[in-house]
Amino acid sequence: MKFGLRYCNIGRYIDPSKAVELVQAGEEAGFESAWTVEHTVVPDGYQSPYPYSADGKMPGGTDDFPLPDPLIWMAYVAAATSRIRLGTAILILPQHNPVITAKQVATLDHMSGGRILLGIGVGWMKEEFDAIGASFHDRGKRTDEYVAAMRELWSSDRPTFHGEFVHFDAAFCKPQPVNKSVPIIVGGDSKFAARRAGRLGDGYFPARGAPWDLIDLARRTAEEHGRDPDALEITTSVPDDLDDIPKLAAAGVKRLAVPVSSGAGLRAVISSPEDALKWRDTIAKYAEL
Repeated sequence: MKFGLRYCNIGRYIDPSKAVELVQAGEEAGFESAWTVEHTVVPDGYQSPYPYSADGKMPGGTDDFPLPDPLIWMAYVAAATSRIRLGTAILILPQHNPVITAKQVATLDHMSGGRILLGIGVGWMKEEFDAIGASFHDRGKRTDEYVAAMRELWSSDRPTFHGEFVHFDAAFCKPQPVNKSVPIIVGGDSKFAARRAGRLGDGYFPARGAPWDLIDLARRTAEEHGRDPDALEITTSVPDDLDDIPKLAAAGVKRLAVPVSSGAGLRAVISSPEDALKWRDTIAKYAEL
């Protein structure tokens, strides 16, 4: 079982020194990964319903909720660490140019020694898409195509791609990732996200808890598309009762995400770098599951 820190680029950890302290402590304690989140802008008065709260609004407000760019935050802490992996949970992929994103992610993976995990989602806030100038209504189709285009740039000697939204011929994009790819973990608590994970993801990371219906759907979809469902790496939230960890491992969960900040309405399990170090024994206890 792997353990990850979630979500690290909010709350007190927008402070550079505190961010480094947290991730270094996580690395020392044996955490395998540290995860970030993304919103480029949050337009005041947005009407799009936030899918994870009863009132349809994000915790944390709109004008007093600093949220650093996840890839730049990851680059900063990567330079101060050597083993812990760094992931996005999630990067709102259809808001990004896929060629530029492929370059940024590949560079970060190359410079960090192959430590990047790219968690992706399609987004939900239309007002944010409008502010960025990105297309909202076809964001699902764009996400699927952007993944294919990025993988071509990461792996091919002469990257060439022609889709509905992305076109390039022999577009050399160096450096490529250390392993000629970066794991893509699909995030989201929806049937669409579960099916996308099964079709094209290297992993699936539901945003809340361990929704077995969606996890099973992701695995069935993988099998339907000729992929190995057991190869789909499942990440879930750490259970309230740590004695439930063996059950999750037996069900095929490979990584547990431990919250580190209550700034976005999360239950803060780890409220300081010192708290992260206290997980050393727990991580060691369940590492072989």
